[in-house]
Amino acid sequence: MSRIGKIPIKLPNNVTVTFSNERVVHVNGPKGALSQLIDPAITVKIEKDVVVLERKLNQKTHKALHGLYRSLLQNMVIGVSEGYRKTLELVGVGYKASVQNNVLELSLGYSHGIFFAVPTEIVVNAEMMKGKNPLVYLEGTDKQLVGQIAAKLRALRKVEPYKGKGIRFLGEQIRRKAGKSTAK
Repeated sequence: MSRIGKIPIKLPNNVTVTFSNERVVHVNGPKGALSQLIDPAITVKIEKDVVVLERKLNQKTHKALHGLYRSLLQNMVIGVSEGYRKTLELVGVGYKASVQNNVLELSLGYSHGIFFAVPTEIVVNAEMMKGKNPLVYLEGTDKQLVGQIAAKLRALRKVEPYKGKGIRFLGEQIRRKAGKSTAK
């Protein structure tokens, strides 16, 4: 049995889980609503405040799907009750960030500004304080979407290992290189 798949999902008081046509699971909570299509090999049972997933066969692919769908449902429950948040830090001289109408405007040392349209499901905020690096906050209910947007933003200016300039997650440790040594 899948170790992850057999763990029951405990539902908070303000979260409800429902089915539609036996294959789509809907999760509603105070932060929003999410839905997920479930493979026919996996059955979902809801009891009071616990959701349990079971698989019909003991094949390798069904074992993998068992753990996958359990993790997806767990992430949905956490997303609609608490939400997910990623913080990106812009490290570099002259790097700036501002938000207008869910469009993130970035100045990352290129000859032009970068305009990044953020999906409406994600709330984006930018904070610039004097003497500190600009911060970009991404919040949403869908863990995958928040992570994907954060990864796309990070790819706009990857962190280089010599000076550490670029876009990084807040608190991320960057492996630094020594650079050239002077010949004597």
